[in-house]
Amino acid sequence: METAYYSTLVKVALTKDSDSADPVQNLDQVIYRIKLPGPAMLGEGKPENQNHAIIFTRGEGLQTIDMNQDNYMEEALKMRNLLQEFLTEHGVRHPSILGVREHIFTGSVSSLAWFMSNQEHSFVTIGQRLLANPLKVRFHYGHPDVFDRLFHLTRGGVSKASKSINLSEDIFAGYNSTLRGGNVTHHEYVQVGKGRDVGLNQISKFEAKVANGNGEQTLSRDIYRLGHRFDFFRMLSCYFTTVGFYFSTLLTVVTVYVFLYGRLYLALSGLEEGLSTQRRFIHNHPLQVALASQSLVQLGFLMALPMMMEIGLERGFGKALSEFIMMNLQLAAVFFTFSLGTKTHYYVRMLLHGGAQYRGTGRGFVVFHAKFAENYRLYSRSHFVKGIELMILLIIYQLFGQSYRSTIAYIFVTFSMWFLVLTWLFAPFLFNPSGFEWAKIVDDWSDWNKWISNRGGIGVSPDKSWESWWEVEQEHLKYSGTVGIFVEIILALRFFIYQYGLVYHLHITGDKSILVYLISWLVILVVLLVMKTVSVGRRRFSADFQLFFRLIKFLIFVSFTAILIVLIVFLHMTLRDIFVCFLAFLPTGWGILLIAQACKPVARRVGLWGSVRALARAYEIIMGVLLFTPITILAWFPFVSEFQTRMLFNQAFSRGLQISRILGGQKKEQASRNKD
Repeated sequence: METAYYSTLVKVALTKDSDSADPVQNLDQVIYRIKLPGPAMLGEGKPENQNHAIIFTRGEGLQTIDMNQDNYMEEALKMRNLLQEFLTEHGVRHPSILGVREHIFTGSVSSLAWFMSNQEHSFVTIGQRLLANPLKVRFHYGHPDVFDRLFHLTRGGVSKASKSINLSEDIFAGYNSTLRGGNVTHHEYVQVGKGRDVGLNQISKFEAKVANGNGEQTLSRDIYRLGHRFDFFRMLSCYFTTVGFYFSTLLTVVTVYVFLYGRLYLALSGLEEGLSTQRRFIHNHPLQVALASQSLVQLGFLMALPMMMEIGLERGFGKALSEFIMMNLQLAAVFFTFSLGTKTHYYVRMLLHGGAQYRGTGRGFVVFHAKFAENYRLYSRSHFVKGIELMILLIIYQLFGQSYRSTIAYIFVTFSMWFLVLTWLFAPFLFNPSGFEWAKIVDDWSDWNKWISNRGGIGVSPDKSWESWWEVEQEHLKYSGTVGIFVEIILALRFFIYQYGLVYHLHITGDKSILVYLISWLVILVVLLVMKTVSVGRRRFSADFQLFFRLIKFLIFVSFTAILIVLIVFLHMTLRDIFVCFLAFLPTGWGILLIAQACKPVARRVGLWGSVRALARAYEIIMGVLLFTPITILAWFPFVSEFQTRMLFNQAFSRGLQISRILGGQKKEQASRNKD
């Protein structure tokens, strides 16, 4: 028996109920039915829906509108004028896609929604206006553009729907239209309302989806063909307005890493001290100016320039300047710097390993407190790990660096770096509603402890267990190619080179032979062996032989204390040496963990995967405590929560928060009364 698939257009069939005068729904009435060669959903859901629904449409124009969009009565009256544009030549061809502007109506919900609204407003107005004319590289960036239906029906439809590669299906419609002789224009006398994301988690998921989509575009044949067929100026315009923006963002973050690791190499190798004593480098003012100027780029100020230009054109440059100042007072630089990390992480992951997937943001008109565990799951790999790595590099450079200590350039450079680190580590909690309320902090801590300690398994969702989340977080490595795994291993080796430079700066290591580095590796192996012993002992003896297991842990603690005392008394190990050892060995363990995850089949085969999981859990606990401690300290002071609510969120949002607190209190009172 063969299963047949149909694409069906239905409408509600209304019948009269015998007992009621109101019409009720009985059955759906089929209008048209078209047989399909197989299952409709082979690729991404949204473009598949568009392509198989287009056969039911009529007319020569087709407007596509998302569910998060709205229309206005006065704008509908202009539709006749807009459709007339299809009969007008724009350049050498008639238009195949008529682009219109959007009105973002969610900007008043919160400061984040305001930032996102201004950013989106500048893109759908001055940005797309410039792309359409004179650059001639405007594509289809989302709805509500109007398509020439007959043109696109004969050229593959209004969307490309291949799984994974066409994650950003909108822009591929523009690529397809341009490659097949179409012409995309932009018209600003018609606008359609649009609701954007209002919470940081929603915004980050959306930006992750777009970054993944741009990674797929970078690898796609469409961009390759456009680059070959465009003239030189359109080619550069197309590059810098599509994948080039994300590649430039990647270069910005890579520059931060190269700068810090380069300065660290100069400091640890002794070259910096030697160079700083030479006469030609003592008064090197041009280099200092160059290093200081890049700090403005890292602060994210340049991301606000298109907004200022558009607000200045529409409402005056005085208004633009005042809004720019207000945005920065509400920490817009923090938001844009944080977004820099989101775009870079998901773009690089897509290029190395593939696996782009749709991320549902909900885009609800919601204001709620996100738990610490939820923020940790979402930003652990994209921001927290990288922020801690950069923080360790800055601390090490502060301990061993020599030059630029007394100059303005050094202050500028280190300030921008520290700003980047603190933004990547604490922005999710800063923009989290009620993020510094003590009651919320206590609930978040208990929830995170429960999540980190729960065992995973089949059917256990990632938001219920750390083990399940950890396995899901590595799925991109499962489908990665040999080149992606090789690059992942090569990048992890930087931690071993970093350890090599630090161990020779300990007070107790006067020798410069390779034996010192080998001994440091012996110490790491001993620590890992002790952790393995404790893990095996907990699994085998903690239930039946609790006293014996506690005795083992006590002996390990006594042995560790005795070794530390011997090193301090006889080898004159200082507290600074202990701190530097901690900073040297901690990233090395993380590098071992990254290599083990990249070589997961080998680790499973030799029976070390359980130890890798235990080591990963230990690192997650350390990172969680490191992030949670400053938040807890700030939550002790009630004015911090009030400052967050009043400064970061506008009046409507603050009022919504107060209402939710009142309703929450009423629900608790009703629940307590019901119990009594």
